[in-house]
Amino acid sequence: MSIPFSNTQYRIPQGFGNVLEGLTREILKEQPDNIPAFAAAYFEALLEKREKSNFDPAEWGAKADDRFYNNQAFKEAAPGEPEKVKSAVSVKEEAKVTPLEPPQADVNRGENEAATKIQAAFRGHLAREELKKMKAEAEEN
Repeated sequence: MSIPFSNTQYRIPQGFGNVLEGLTREILKEQPDNIPAFAAAYFEALLEKREKSNFDPAEWGAKADDRFYNNQAFKEAAPGEPEKVKSAVSVKEEAKVTPLEPPQADVNRGENEAATKIQAAFRGHLAREELKKMKAEAEEN
């Protein structure tokens, strides 16, 4: 039971917000009928992926947030020897090559947004049709 008007603030564990953001993003994209079952399946898949790849998105997100808000990454870095100045040739070799075609993720993102809009419009259409039927039944009675 909660206490009304309590000024108690609870601390959210690091990375938990990122995990919930990911779940929310997937729920909005997929629009499942049974959200708790979808969330359970999502977390199981996330756990499997984490165990297989040894990459924890929650930990990565927590570090990114920590670096953004607290700048801890720069404070923790041990001072070492200053790097030698690189030659122009080595800098050119390390230069990033930009692809001519857009990345596949950007293409899929646009398709996902379009599909989400179409699904939302169709669900709205169904809701309006159902509302018309309910109004017609109410007028008959």
